[in-house]
Amino acid sequence: MTHFLADDGEKIHLKVSGEGPPMVLLHGWTSSHRDWNPFLAELEPHRRLYRWDARGHGGHRLETASVPTVARMARDLQNLLDRHRLDRVVVAGHSMGALTLWQYLRDFGSSRLAKIVVIDQSPRLVTDAGWPHGICGDFDEARNAAFIRALEADFAEAVLRLVAFGHNARARQLYEENGPAIQSARQRLASFDARALIECWQSLTAADYRDVLPTIDVPALLVYGGASNFYSTATAHYVRDRIPDARLHVYPDVDHAPHLWERARFVRDVLDFVAGG
Repeated sequence: MTHFLADDGEKIHLKVSGEGPPMVLLHGWTSSHRDWNPFLAELEPHRRLYRWDARGHGGHRLETASVPTVARMARDLQNLLDRHRLDRVVVAGHSMGALTLWQYLRDFGSSRLAKIVVIDQSPRLVTDAGWPHGICGDFDEARNAAFIRALEADFAEAVLRLVAFGHNARARQLYEENGPAIQSARQRLASFDARALIECWQSLTAADYRDVLPTIDVPALLVYGGASNFYSTATAHYVRDRIPDARLHVYPDVDHAPHLWERARFVRDVLDFVAGG
């Protein structure tokens, strides 16, 4: 694994592989570049892939005092494009990665981008009386504050419970069974720098990109889970209807990671989209 230095001196770990026009892959909160490993064999013959561990993620302790806010991660993305001299880039973002991408578009515009791929994300996570399209449709400021307190008390368990007690019944069943996959995830989450990830979460839940969506002037592919833990299909349609040139795919019966559950379909959809089909 290589790295590049962000403009504040933070080391951002990066994997680069494949041949062809550039494609940057942005993972979700608490995840890492490894989330994209299942797609490498199919994408590497067509694209030069750039997969990072966002600052504070992937088990890498922060080396600077900079908080891993979504604005800071968007600037890191600009630093990545600068360091590798990338233009006409396709950027795909899952969950937090989509928020990072929307923040990038707000701060830096689309001149370096060719197309974007957004995977199962809402432009605002926290709900209120006039906004039902955030997490689970009922994740208001009070619930978010309670979740942050739970993260501070037991980071790993709070994350697992957020995923388990959403809309997806299968996720709850897996959590309650407490099998090897859940135990492994608990151990992995417990090894992270919780403070950095909590600060990151506070930034994500303070963000609102509803005003950004209508300004997006590059083609967008939207992929949502029909049984997402967090978002209804109404959220997916809201995003589609506000991006001027957007194509929406809802994958039935899969959760917040539709690309991982329907890998073959996702690869076909992405390759068709980036090829202009």
